[in-house]
Amino acid sequence: MADPICPLCLRPIPSEAKQSLHHLVPKLKGGKGGPTVLLHQICHSEIHARFTEAELARDLSTVGKLRAHPDMQRFLDWVAKRPPAFHSRSAVGRRKR
Repeated sequence: MADPICPLCLRPIPSEAKQSLHHLVPKLKGGKGGPTVLLHQICHSEIHARFTEAELARDLSTVGKLRAHPDMQRFLDWVAKRPPAFHSRSAVGRRKR
């Protein structure tokens, strides 16, 4: 069976890669039980480092909107050059909720 594809960076997610589920609407903003997507952990961490829970719920509740955001585009261009199992800490500090 082929590795799943990260809908954010569009790279495969090999079984040895760190990965996690992202709630498209944050649980704290009413998204508990809502749709989730499987992402590389580095992609998931970058989302939560760059955006508040309110921003995610209000403006960025789809993968398409996240991919289109200029701040995410810079990250996506950078991570596309890394191997699928690559992981490092996010360079951007975690924002307040």
